[in-house]
Amino acid sequence: MTTLTATELDEFRGELDALRARIASKVGSDDAEHVRAVRALSQTLEVAGRVLIHVSLEPVSFTLGVLGLGLSKILENMEVGHNVLHGQYDFMGDPTLDSRTYEWGMVGTAKTWKRAHNVSHHTYTNVIGKDDDFGYTAFRFSGDVAWNPIHVLQPIISPMSGLFFDHSIALYDLRLTHYLLPKALRNKELGASRPPAEVRDDLTSFAKKAGRSYLKEYVFYPALAGPFAPKVALGNVLAHGVRNVWAYAVIYCGHLTESVRTFDESELATETKGGFYLRQILGSSNFTAGPILGILSGHLSHQIEHHLFPDLPAWRYREMGPEVARICAKYGVPYNTASFGEQLRSVAREMFRFAKPGGAKKKLLRTPLAETGAAKDKGTTPSTLAPKSGRAKGGARREAGAISPLAAAG
Repeated sequence: MTTLTATELDEFRGELDALRARIASKVGSDDAEHVRAVRALSQTLEVAGRVLIHVSLEPVSFTLGVLGLGLSKILENMEVGHNVLHGQYDFMGDPTLDSRTYEWGMVGTAKTWKRAHNVSHHTYTNVIGKDDDFGYTAFRFSGDVAWNPIHVLQPIISPMSGLFFDHSIALYDLRLTHYLLPKALRNKELGASRPPAEVRDDLTSFAKKAGRSYLKEYVFYPALAGPFAPKVALGNVLAHGVRNVWAYAVIYCGHLTESVRTFDESELATETKGGFYLRQILGSSNFTAGPILGILSGHLSHQIEHHLFPDLPAWRYREMGPEVARICAKYGVPYNTASFGEQLRSVAREMFRFAKPGGAKKKLLRTPLAETGAAKDKGTTPSTLAPKSGRAKGGARREAGAISPLAAAG
């Protein structure tokens, strides 16, 4: 068991708030230049990739075209789209990079993504039954989720869903398993089904946007190639696959590794802003990355920093990471980071572990939390992080003036 006193938790929050203020004061022209440069690179790669796919007569140029178009889609999705939709570049006043008007290249609409991701996931991070990103309403990654027979197939079904990840993340928030699976095969912890009218409207919006995408990628561009239309259609399919598999791998590393914790909804009632920060850190995973891998991952290599400060330009997380790690070490809070390959292997082990029946037990953290001085301050109510089935819980007493999780998420 590890405890943070309310005083320590408030000091922890204060140091993170001060870090945020320092970085926020720097946001300006450099950030605008960065996102515009990445967008320009994405657009250049798209043109080059489509031309190479179109004119290629042998495997090398065709492969280069697929990789170019795939990289274009990765940059647009990860470093531009995801971050723009968090409002990171709203300060620019550019409607093409404003979260209120931007529409990204994924088949899911920006509107449904912001509801599912910005609000639900960033507010209820790793809260069982509230955060649909934890297992994407279908998979089991915690002993807190009851096993059912369909979970045996998740080591096969989950990677397969990565091939169509843009469709998966466009639809999971609708909780379609309520409609597609018999009750015995649904995750019992899944929340109530969405109102039918809401599901119908969102499916209609998805179908319209996806239909336009299909026409562009698999009818219009192939038609320009005449008798080589099948080759162009194949190249576009493969480029989408490159983007989807990469996004799947990066995003799964963020919250589904062995060292992340899950939480119970009851804990939110007493969660302060410091407790919110603590939950974001304990529920997230980083992976080590240089500048190129960082950009290709949309800087979700710094998932911890992203969940602490989702509305700050993501490329700033490289600067913030060492300071967040220092603050965590000071208070005995684990800062979960490893190589990309190690985090992927960790996700795979979890996927197989929880495919088995029963409430699997495991060591939650590579390095147990250290005592942070609660014994020295017996007059202050502690915030306790105690183990629970399969993972660990975190909670804190609400203090005067504490903000709601949604407000804290930005």
